[in-house]
This record gives sequence, C-alpha cells and structure tokens, in this order.
Amino acid sequence: MGKYTFAFDSTETPEHDRLGGKCTSLAIMTGAGMPVPPGFAVTTDAFDAVMNQTTLRDHIVKHLAGLDPNDVADVDTRAAHIRELIMTQEVPADVRDESIAAYNTLMELCGGEVPVAVRSSATAEDLPDASFAGQQDTYLWIIGQEAVMQKIRECWASLYTARAITYRMANNISDEGLSMAVAVQKMVNSRTSGVAMTIDPSNGDKSKIVVDSSWGLGEMVVSGEVTPDNFLIDKVMMHIINRIISDKHEELVPSGHGTVIRKEVEAERRNSPSLSDEELIQVATLAKAAHKHYGTVQDIEWAIDADLPAGSNVLLLQSRPETVWSQKKQEVKITSTGSGIEAITKSLMAQIGDRK
Repeated sequence: MGKYTFAFDSTETPEHDRLGGKCTSLAIMTGAGMPVPPGFAVTTDAFDAVMNQTTLRDHIVKHLAGLDPNDVADVDTRAAHIRELIMTQEVPADVRDESIAAYNTLMELCGGEVPVAVRSSATAEDLPDASFAGQQDTYLWIIGQEAVMQKIRECWASLYTARAITYRMANNISDEGLSMAVAVQKMVNSRTSGVAMTIDPSNGDKSKIVVDSSWGLGEMVVSGEVTPDNFLIDKVMMHIINRIISDKHEELVPSGHGTVIRKEVEAERRNSPSLSDEELIQVATLAKAAHKHYGTVQDIEWAIDADLPAGSNVLLLQSRPETVWSQKKQEVKITSTGSGIEAITKSLMAQIGDRK
C-alpha cells in the first residue's frame, strides 16, 4: 500500500520490524491461504513518524529512568503521563491520509462500511520467549474513519500502559528501538471463540492439542475473565480424548451500536458445550496447520463467525509461538490407556516433538 500501511494480502514480504509480531503473523497466515479476516497494518513507520516529530522519545526514556517496577503507584503515574503525551501528539498528514485510504480500501473490499477490530502489534510481542499476550490494547466493533484513527492512536499509547512497562522490565526487554504497528481487520461476529495450543500446556506433551472455548468474543477467554470449556485432542488421530464443560456465565457480544457489552449467558447455554465435535476438530485442524506452517508449537486465537456458513466459519485470528514448554529441553513422559497403535503413535510424536 505504501510506507505507512501494509495490506495483509500484499505480495510483499512482511517484515517484523515494520509490522510487529501480530501483523507479521496475520500477513504470513494470509499468504499461506489460512482463513484470516481481511485487513491491513498501520506500520511502525507511522508510529515512528509521530514519535520523531519532537523530542518525545528522549523524554520517555528520561521519564522511565530509575523506575521501580514494584512501586505500583509510581509505575501507574509515569505510564499515564507518557500515554497522555502520545495521545496529544499531532499525527502527520501523510500518515493520516494513507491510513484513511487503506481503511476505505478495506471497506470497499467488504462491500460497505463494516465494523473492524483495531489491535496493537508491538515489535517486541509474539517473540519465541515472550508472547506479550494481553499486554497491549485491542478495540472491537469500531466503525468510521475518525473512530478508527482514534483507536490507532490509543493502540500506540498502549505501548506504555503500566502492565506493558512492567512486563518488559520483568522480561529484560529494552525500550530502545521499541515500536508499534496496528492491525485493522474486518470484525468477526463471533458466536464462539477461544484459544488452542498444539501442545498440552499441563505437561508439555506435543502429541496433543488443547482447545479452550466460550461463547461470544474471545477477549474474555484470553484475559481469564471466564472459565472456558476445555478439550484435549490427539494430534495424530484427531479424536477427542477428554472434555470439560464449564459454567460459562458471561459473554462479550456486540451492542449493535459499535460497542461491545457484557451479557449474562442464558441458563440453557451456560453449561452446554460451546463447540460441536465437528467444529472442535476443525479448530484443532487449523491449529495443526499453523504448527506445520511455522514449524514449531503454536498458540492460536480463533473464532466461529455466526455470519458464515458451517464448514467455512472457523477463522484464524492470531498465531504465536508457545513460550513455556518450547523453551524447555526435557523428555516428555507419554502416558497411554488406549490401543497399542495409539501408544505407538504417541511415542513417535514425543520423539518428533523432542527434535523440534
């Protein structure tokens, strides 16, 4: 598209330094033919153009010097001051014009003005040893040019929330050279959504896929605000080994006015499975495809779009490297109560996993 924007379906090679972790992943997955909602990135060049107009970067470095991450009140105060500076910084005309042009192109592709998700994509996120999941901001069901530009600015500022600052300090990630891209994507009307990992996070078993799901938008699953249904799937045989259906008391749904609201889940759905067996296997298959494409264990976010027909309604929202077991060099003990062939399959998968 240009210097300041990058379409996810672009034929150009996505660069992490320009797109950040999330947008790079979305562009790669789109190029690989995975079912990703259409969208574009506002590149780190745009963020840098805003930040480099004045001495703002130097001011931020000085403002964070000597910060004690355990002093919660001081972290909150300094973070709020930095975000206010970013929010009041003027956006250069060429950055604004190109961002709006990319938004209008997306709306034309979607057949008219539709809601979008505006999501942060920092250059330090989704790294092999630090996922940054939930550290920067996401805004859902945003409609209109001005609203989108406002949320892009808020995503830039979210690079300096108190939780993002302390997370970087805890993981020894320097602020030097740090930048932020922003993803703008067609909003998915999520009937059900959640996460999936191509490993059992409880024991590091790479022959399994674990899926968490709940009603509505997935932010409540990612943030831990609702206890999701939990499923364990055999990665090779693709059959369901175990399921735990939770009391899903609340869901996040669109209000119909460009915002999202919390809604109490009606009694008949609270303790019902949020995925059918067929949908569950589709989600697991999608996770397995992402694992195969990237060549390493993946932690994905997915959704089932209520507006799309069955069979083509399972969408991939994000895929990042798993950051706990992938860092460990250890032998995973496989337990089996199944058939002989199943036990052999699990043993082989464990050996394959150890070599990845």
